[in-house]
Amino acid sequence: MEEWSENASFPVEDALEMIFVFDKTGTISYANAAAKKKLEYEDDLCGSHISDIFLNDFRNTESGFETDYPFGHEQQNLVAYRKNRTCFPVEARIIKSEDESETYICMANDTLEKEYLSREIEHVKQEAEQALKVKSEFVSNVTHELRTPVNGVLGNVKELLEVVTDESTLKTLRLIERCCGDMNKIINNILDFSKLEAGKFTLEPRSFNFRNMLDYVKAQHTAKITEKGLRFFMTVSPQIPEHVIGDELRIVQILNNLLSNALKFTTVGKISLEVVRTARVKDKIELFFIVKDTGIGIDKSDKDKLFQSFSQLDASISRKYGGTGLGLNICKQLVELMGGKIEAEGKKNKGSTFSFSIWVGVSEDENTPMQPDEGNASIRQAMFTSAPTDDDEDTEDVIEYGTPENREILKKNLSKLILCVEMENWEKAEMFMDTIRQLTQGAPREVSRVVLKLKMAVQKENYEKVNAGFEELNTYL
Repeated sequence: MEEWSENASFPVEDALEMIFVFDKTGTISYANAAAKKKLEYEDDLCGSHISDIFLNDFRNTESGFETDYPFGHEQQNLVAYRKNRTCFPVEARIIKSEDESETYICMANDTLEKEYLSREIEHVKQEAEQALKVKSEFVSNVTHELRTPVNGVLGNVKELLEVVTDESTLKTLRLIERCCGDMNKIINNILDFSKLEAGKFTLEPRSFNFRNMLDYVKAQHTAKITEKGLRFFMTVSPQIPEHVIGDELRIVQILNNLLSNALKFTTVGKISLEVVRTARVKDKIELFFIVKDTGIGIDKSDKDKLFQSFSQLDASISRKYGGTGLGLNICKQLVELMGGKIEAEGKKNKGSTFSFSIWVGVSEDENTPMQPDEGNASIRQAMFTSAPTDDDEDTEDVIEYGTPENREILKKNLSKLILCVEMENWEKAEMFMDTIRQLTQGAPREVSRVVLKLKMAVQKENYEKVNAGFEELNTYL
């Protein structure tokens, strides 16, 4: 058998798996080093019977051996016995030669460590699942506990707003009211996120008036968008039925998040919302939403970060604009629960476009036919990558400090700021001040210093210092 080993086309002696050869009598005539080591036979394994190794599967007989083992290339799970009669599991293949010698070659791998690691992995998996469950329950309990005091503060503030007349106190109360509202939004996001992560989130579909829902969304955002000096457009395809069946609350949540982000990151230009129907299958239709803005845009390399939990594109985004980084991740999971997909496109300083699709039900009496050209993927692609308007092309020039377009927009916002100050509408003045601050990003130090002083004067409601800052900033423009 040594000759067999030497003439073999591969170095069986150094193989990691156990390899041994036996004849039709069951007598082992060759065993490699791995077999000797694993079976603890050292040098005297040759001459042993195959039934000594596989006690349960091979039986020693006068003529040789008996077995029910299906010889072939398919692996079988067997139990191998060491010389001291302790055993361990193996995965083995025993191949019978096709010539008259009736030689058998056994190749076996010890799976004891594999089984042990499998049990360890299963144990770790169970611990991780338990830890996730505990974490989800903790987050859920904490958010509910936080909501109680926040709502308590908010309720008392609303009562005070009805009786307090002092303007200074009213401003403080409105600020507290706004902060409580922001805190409730964060709490709701964390609660939704924990439910989604734990797989306990369920949609609640029902029939609702689709256009009334969009009117409600529009009413929530129009005032904020126009107050910032932006334009807001909304178009809805006539192919969409009056009533659809879906989770109205969650569709509103997705739209509110995308429109709020568009408002947060857009200084000049416009925000638009467009909805079309792209497909129908039996009693389900696919709705395609597009939210487009002319804001700070998105780098192509940053697109993958957008929908990750607790993720902002970079630290400066979090510092300038705030946010937990949960909103888009929640939107993504909600859209996927509705059978759709969400995507984002954009260029740095040239705005961004978020699009998502969802499937909703239609009632039996809603039989609006599809237009011949609607329902094609080309429609969505054309809408998603539509040619930029003049406003879109000018956005980069507006944002870049020092360009003629930038100076013109700055002057307009300064005029609106001073008008708000004259009318003692300090809250609205702060909004225009925030726009001015964004439009002067990258300005020389002397300009940035004046902007900072002007911002502090607005926050302190100091009329004289606001006028002085306004005049000083105007000299640079």
